[in-house]
Amino acid sequence: MSAPEEAPYTGRFAPSPTGPLHFGSLMAAVASYLDARCNDGRWLVRIEDIDPPREQAGADSDILRMLEAYRFEWDGPVIYQSTSADEHLAALKELDRAGLTYRCNCSRRDLADAPQSSLGAIYPGTCRSRDVVGEAAVRVRTGNESITFEDRLQGLVQHRLESESGDFIVLRRDGLIAYQLAVVVDDRLQGVTHIVRGIDLMDSTPRQIYLQGCLDAPVPSYAHIPVAQHSDGAKLSKATGAAPITAENAGPTLVAALSALQQRPPDDLSASGLDGIWSWAQENWSIARLVGLQNIAVQHYC
Repeated sequence: MSAPEEAPYTGRFAPSPTGPLHFGSLMAAVASYLDARCNDGRWLVRIEDIDPPREQAGADSDILRMLEAYRFEWDGPVIYQSTSADEHLAALKELDRAGLTYRCNCSRRDLADAPQSSLGAIYPGTCRSRDVVGEAAVRVRTGNESITFEDRLQGLVQHRLESESGDFIVLRRDGLIAYQLAVVVDDRLQGVTHIVRGIDLMDSTPRQIYLQGCLDAPVPSYAHIPVAQHSDGAKLSKATGAAPITAENAGPTLVAALSALQQRPPDDLSASGLDGIWSWAQENWSIARLVGLQNIAVQHYC
């Protein structure tokens, strides 16, 4: 019997419309785009608009305009995560039928004394055996078996959900689907096989792999690139005052992103224009240069 064929490479860039793209998000877009193209793969763009209270009006359009200004070319239409609401709820019902969910009305104050992890309070299972009525979130039951995966850049990762992060929320108290479940459902819907994203999201990966197992969804290959940092060590983000990237300096900024991604572009590459920069980048892309790196200090990027 011949071995089953592997699914063709499908990558994605999935920004949340909470503000404009900054240099750190550009690095993630560049890395995922080049890795897809250099593996003859597809590259999708998905706007993760499932958290209206945090979204900024017009941010989705600004993000797409900036991607176009930098001449990213995606395959197929842009997908908005909110359009998959029926599929998200169907997955939630599937978890419920399997006996994996329960309602929880614990507040942050209730969990103030719980042990903490990088994902916040380690949920102690307070509501696992309670009959909760009224307004409540929905959590998924976890076990303490090791979730293990081999990250292409960070190596072997192991995590025990029950003891290291606890049962986690899949439906928020306000009725909104939680990020972890929505991402798993949409990656399955879009046939995503490879995920290249920032290492700041790697703590979420064991939760997503657990849900993939619960929903009989394929597990993508993961590569978590180093996070861009200010010179003081703080993550480059909207919360820490990262400036938006602009179209006016697209060429130099793209070259700076390639440099931050350890691709060693020639000093005069900016003079080649965007088409020349992308041509050089696709011919020379090597994700292996990021192996083991967890952060990169970025001071001047355009």
